[in-house]
Amino acid sequence: MKILIYGINYAPELTGIGKYSGEMTEWLVKQGHEVRVITAPPYYPEWQVKEGYQSFSYKQETVNGVAVFRCPLYVPKKPKTVNRLIHLSSFSFSSFPCVLSQIRWQPDVVITVEPTFFCTPAALLLAKLTRAKSVLHIQDFELDAMLGLGMGRQGALSKFALFCERFVMQHFSAISSISGSMLDRVAKKLSNPLELILFPNWVDIDFVTPDADSDYFRALWSIPTTSKVVLYSGNMGKKQGLELVLQAADYFKKQQEVVFVFVGTGAALYDLKQKAMDLNLPSVHFFPLQAYEDLPKLMAFADIHLVVQKKGVADAVLPSKLTTILSAGGTALITAEEHTELHRLCINNPNIAHCVEPENSDDFIAALDDLLKAINVANRSYNPTAREYAEQFLGKQQVLTRFVLDLENMVRKEGDIFT
Repeated sequence: MKILIYGINYAPELTGIGKYSGEMTEWLVKQGHEVRVITAPPYYPEWQVKEGYQSFSYKQETVNGVAVFRCPLYVPKKPKTVNRLIHLSSFSFSSFPCVLSQIRWQPDVVITVEPTFFCTPAALLLAKLTRAKSVLHIQDFELDAMLGLGMGRQGALSKFALFCERFVMQHFSAISSISGSMLDRVAKKLSNPLELILFPNWVDIDFVTPDADSDYFRALWSIPTTSKVVLYSGNMGKKQGLELVLQAADYFKKQQEVVFVFVGTGAALYDLKQKAMDLNLPSVHFFPLQAYEDLPKLMAFADIHLVVQKKGVADAVLPSKLTTILSAGGTALITAEEHTELHRLCINNPNIAHCVEPENSDDFIAALDDLLKAINVANRSYNPTAREYAEQFLGKQQVLTRFVLDLENMVRKEGDIFT
C-alpha cells in the first residue's frame, strides 16, 4: 500500500506520539509498504526545535527508508492556551500545500494523527481528490483534554467546537484510537456509525525486559542500592499534576532511604524544581531524558513507577509510558478516575498495578507507603502480571500486524487495488 502519515510529531522525538509514529512508519517500510510522512521539525518534549532543523523552513529528508516532509512550525517557549493554539494552527496552515502536493503520488490510505485536529480538513480533501481511504488516529482528544483542564469554558464557543469536531470526524473512512474507552468516547461523539479500529500503543517486549541492569543508573547518579527509588519518567506538563509527587516526597523526607527521581522535561519542569527547593527536599532529583538504548535499564532502576494525571484527563490521554512499565514488569502506582481506561485496566487485571483517585494526596501517600514497605532491597523482584500482559497484548509486532490487516481490509471493501 501507499500510506501517507500526517501529524505534527515524528522521529527523532524520543517520547510521546513522535516516537510511535516514527516506529510505525519504519516498520511499515520493512513490510514492503511505500510510506510518506508530512510533519513538523522535531521539538517535543523540550518545546525547542532540535539542532539541525529550523522552525520556519521546509525540509525534505529520507529517514530509514521513509520520505519525510518537514513543514514550518511556531514553537512557543512557554506553551499556554493561546500560543498553543497558534502553535497547532501554524502547522496546519504551513502543511496544507505539502498535503495537496501528494495528489500526484495517489496514496491508498491517508492517516491523520491527532493532535492536531486542525490538520483534518487538509487530510480529508486529499483523500477525496485521490479516492484514498482516510483514517483519523486519535492519540489525544485535544479538545476534550483542553476542556478537562479548564482551559476552555462550557459555553456557546465550546458547543460550536464540539459540533465542528463531530462533523469532521464523521467524514473519515475510519477512526482508530489507542484504547477501548477512547473508542467508546468516539462512538458517543458520532451521529452516524463509523468503522472504529483499536490501535493501542505498543512496546518492544524483546528490548524492554525485567532482566535489564538495575544498578546502571544507581551507579551513574550515586544512588545507593539500599535506596528505594520512586520514578516519574516522561513529559512534565500541566495535565500530569506532578505537585502531588512533591507532596509525597515532603511526607517521606524523613525516610532517607526513599528517593524520588524525575527524568524528562516539559512545561512544568522549572516550577517543579523551584517547589522542590522551596520545600527543601534533598531526596528529590531531576535528570534529563536519557538515551533510548538505556530505557530498559531506566525501567529496571525504579522500585516504583508513577503514572500521574489530573482529574478529567486520564481517559482522554492514555499514558504511553505505561506500556514500557508493563513490559519491564514494573510496579506502578497510577492515579485514575473510575470508568477510565487506566482504572479499567487495573480492575480487569488484578495485581497489574495500583490505582488511586487523582489529586487525592492522602490516598496517594497511603498507597505509596504500602508499596514502599513491601520492597525487599536484598531481593528485588519484578511484577509477573504486568510482564505477562505486555507479552500478550502490547507487543510491537502483534499490534502493527493487526493494524495493517485492518487497513488492507478497509481498502479492499470497495474493490480498490493497491500494490
